[in-house]
Amino acid sequence: MAQGTVQVTHGGSSRWRRRSGEYPTLTAALAAAGDGDVLSIAPGTYRENLVLHHAVTLRGPEGAVGSVRIAPLDGVALTIRASAVVQDLHLEGQDPTAPALLVEDGSPELTDLRVSTRSSAGIEVRGSGARPLVRRCTVENPAGAGIAVLDGGGGVFEECEVVAAGQTGVSVRGGGRPRLERCRIHHATGAGIGVTGEGSGLEALGCEVYEIKGAGVQIAARATAVLTDCAVHRTSADGVTLDTDAALTLAGCDIHDIPENAVDLRSRSVLTLSRTTVRRFGRNGLSVWDPGTRVVADSCEIHDSTGDYPAVWISDGAAVSLDSCRVHDVPDALFVLDRGSRVDVVDSDLSQVRNTAVSVSDGATAQLDDCRIREAATGAWFRDHGSGGTLANCAIDSVQTGVIVTKGADPTLERCTVSSPAEAGFYVSAGGRGTFTACRVTGSAGFGFHVIDGCRTSLHRCHTERCARGGYEFAEDGPVAEECTSDESGPRLAAQSASGAGAGAGGERAGIRTVSAARGPATAVAERLPAPRPADETGPAPTGADAVRGSGEVLGQLDALVGLDSVKREVRALTDMIEVGRRRQQAGLKAASVRRHLVFTGSPGTGKTTVARLYGEILASLGVLERGHLVEVSRVDLVGEHIGSTAIRTQEAFDRARGGVLFIDEAYALAPEDSGRDFGREAIDTLVKLMEDHRDAVVVIVAGYTAEMDRFLTVNPGVASRFSRTITFWDYGPPELLRIVEQQAEEHEYLLGEKTSEALLTYFTDLPKGPAFGNGRTARQTFESMVERHAGRVAQLPEPSTEDLTLLFPEDLPGL
Repeated sequence: MAQGTVQVTHGGSSRWRRRSGEYPTLTAALAAAGDGDVLSIAPGTYRENLVLHHAVTLRGPEGAVGSVRIAPLDGVALTIRASAVVQDLHLEGQDPTAPALLVEDGSPELTDLRVSTRSSAGIEVRGSGARPLVRRCTVENPAGAGIAVLDGGGGVFEECEVVAAGQTGVSVRGGGRPRLERCRIHHATGAGIGVTGEGSGLEALGCEVYEIKGAGVQIAARATAVLTDCAVHRTSADGVTLDTDAALTLAGCDIHDIPENAVDLRSRSVLTLSRTTVRRFGRNGLSVWDPGTRVVADSCEIHDSTGDYPAVWISDGAAVSLDSCRVHDVPDALFVLDRGSRVDVVDSDLSQVRNTAVSVSDGATAQLDDCRIREAATGAWFRDHGSGGTLANCAIDSVQTGVIVTKGADPTLERCTVSSPAEAGFYVSAGGRGTFTACRVTGSAGFGFHVIDGCRTSLHRCHTERCARGGYEFAEDGPVAEECTSDESGPRLAAQSASGAGAGAGGERAGIRTVSAARGPATAVAERLPAPRPADETGPAPTGADAVRGSGEVLGQLDALVGLDSVKREVRALTDMIEVGRRRQQAGLKAASVRRHLVFTGSPGTGKTTVARLYGEILASLGVLERGHLVEVSRVDLVGEHIGSTAIRTQEAFDRARGGVLFIDEAYALAPEDSGRDFGREAIDTLVKLMEDHRDAVVVIVAGYTAEMDRFLTVNPGVASRFSRTITFWDYGPPELLRIVEQQAEEHEYLLGEKTSEALLTYFTDLPKGPAFGNGRTARQTFESMVERHAGRVAQLPEPSTEDLTLLFPEDLPGL
């Protein structure tokens, strides 16, 4: 297409008439035009770099889309530095270092433009003075960004479309703050929308982001965004990601058909959702990580997972609040794990959950008020020590088991009702605790309350009715029941003392049966699912905290742990020195002084807690420690909120560990880098003094990530000198993770079928090994997922054989 002419129409009566007329080039026409003039461009291709310094109108023939092409060989095709009007043009750029259309100043109106280019950006808005109004424009740029707003730029984009981008579809950085209305961004390689950097922000209304080879929406590095009535779908990575103090509000949005996490938050980011739907996602619907990261959701719905992962995952100290929300048709609804992690749920529904509706582990907390849980395998499972929270006024219906409490977990349940469970209403075992007040179980096919293993559970004013196996099943020692009743008899149960353990006089008459060991069919819940372990426990745990076994037996158990070869050598060397020193003393010789305090470094889930426990037992067997028990604490247990309270807490923890091992996990948290007047240093100072004053009473082990522990050892001159050696726990490799799964399978009477071991090796090899990778915990969770998928598969068989009930196959792996 040859270049045409440009007609300049004079825009004001006071201007020289010579400005009107035809010009052979756009450059000549712009030189003659001034504010208010109209430049009508004839069809053709113009190989010119245009710069608009005046408020002119630049337009092609109306309705002849693409008939006017601005296509220079290099540089910017069109630069705007005034409040001009540009419409009906086709812009092309070839310069990879420059945008095709650049707005540097003014409030121009850009309408019905098509930008087809292979440049750094299709449209770039740069500078605090640039505020364009862009309507019905289309951008295609397979080599760079579609639209870029940076360096304080802004503007409004209405009904625009990015049809292809080699990088981010809409990129906002450097303090840019655009508004998008009814725009579509699709077929981008990178994020659909990316906002990054402090001061950067974006507001989107009625927009759609889809067919993205990357994340749909990405907010990072203190940037903010608000999306209202928007849709994000069909991405190859996460639907929405927030990282590093990012803040995002989603109102009335729909996020769906995402193969990975629908929404992923990390590093103190904050997400606010209202009236938003998250559906058809391959991993987590909400994946929330790290201290300070939080989600507040109101009137939202999360449903129809296509994978085998929890709908809401909260870990590493993050927090989530759900109000009037629905989570349904998912493998697991809420998974909360790690100390400091928390979920608060109010007036919400969790339903059609294939496995566990609410899972709380590794010291996390869950608070549920006025919630409804139905059609789940397990309503709520508080899994291990430090895990707890409160369920108040909750209704749990049509589940296998209403609430499970195991391994030292200690939740509080008030005025909760479990209706029609296939097994127990409330089940407590393996050292679980829990306080149940005014709770009810109706129509259970098993027991109402089933408490075994001598668990010290408290029941107050609870009631059961129509429970097939009985209202209450207690072990002889442990539970305390006060004013509990059952429809199996009329009278209320008299209050029992702690030593009465819930049986006492008239226990049978009130429907409460106590047994020496509640086993057999009544323990179906415990046998159906593998009991979870703390994150660091990858091998068999010692039996009896106060039992003193021989050092040979304990060392044999240490050798049985998967991997950890260098750790085993270090512990054996230390044990040998202590043993030889003891024998030298018995022979009347001097014994070398051996400092027994240790530093454990390495990633979570590599066995540090297990080895610490065995180390205490070894020292007890050698007579070095009186009991050898383990007391595990972290910053939250040692550091108080007021001056003086930290020393008291630290002293109390030290006293509990007398005769055993004080294990301080994540010890570096006592000395944060930006500590200022942080009370953590008071805990360190107190600990150093106690270690010196009572050097033979307690062994102290501090643990954490390697680099952080190196810094911790320098915060107090006495810290490093108190510890004899540092033992590094290296990450498990795929073969070792496989062996952990094999041990779990053997322990729970499962077998790995043909090619399952090979599939597990491939699975662990391909699994991302990021900072949150759980090592031993990952292996345990993989096994638990396999068992749950196996149960879903075998439950469909009318008469499963013993082989069917025990064999795990590759298809039972998560994600397969």
